[in-house]
Amino acid sequence: MTRNTLPFTPHGWIAHLFNSQAARDGAVIRRQVRDVERYVGRDVFLTEMQRRGFPVLENAGQFIIICNSEPIRRVV
Repeated sequence: MTRNTLPFTPHGWIAHLFNSQAARDGAVIRRQVRDVERYVGRDVFLTEMQRRGFPVLENAGQFIIICNSEPIRRVV
């Protein structure tokens, strides 16, 4: 039996994040801010999201990543 662990390099962590089915489908994913800061760093993470053109929201200790470049419309 092999143990599946998260890659702990910044590049590996980001690659793992965007290898998820939701990210590939252009859906919404979320990650805890503390995990992003621990594994990648806030600046590196936000720079990569900006490079990809993905909006990022922060609320209650979570980053909400919208894995597409469609407009965001707040309805309430």
